[in-house]
Amino acid sequence: MQKTITVTVLVLALSVGSLKALTLETFPQAYGETTHLLEMGVKDNPLHLSVIKGDLETVQKLIEYGADVNEKWKGKTPAILAARHNQVEILKYLIAEGANLKLRCDNGHNAAYHAKHSGAKDTALLIEQTLAKK
Repeated sequence: MQKTITVTVLVLALSVGSLKALTLETFPQAYGETTHLLEMGVKDNPLHLSVIKGDLETVQKLIEYGADVNEKWKGKTPAILAARHNQVEILKYLIAEGANLKLRCDNGHNAAYHAKHSGAKDTALLIEQTLAKK
């Protein structure tokens, strides 16, 4: 089922020519249990939502098809969201794909801050180790 949804999302993205067209509003079935956000008026970014959900496979496909690893949605980058939600494998992948851990959210905080303040010890450690290498 997950692969079917992923393939459907990607086919739709290619047919419209833009990943930005794949929002929660235009394609809610791709987001499963998060469709309640539609009722709240939230317009989602598929990459960011996949990061929050911990869906590494979809994150990989979206980036493979051109999603920007440093694009902000609701003021936060995918790396900040991965850090905040303790998505270690996704954060590793984002770093490998060029995610900038020093970028700040619209409130002025970077991924390390978000990891620390959300209690995400694993991603906080990964960020610390990654930045120490640079």
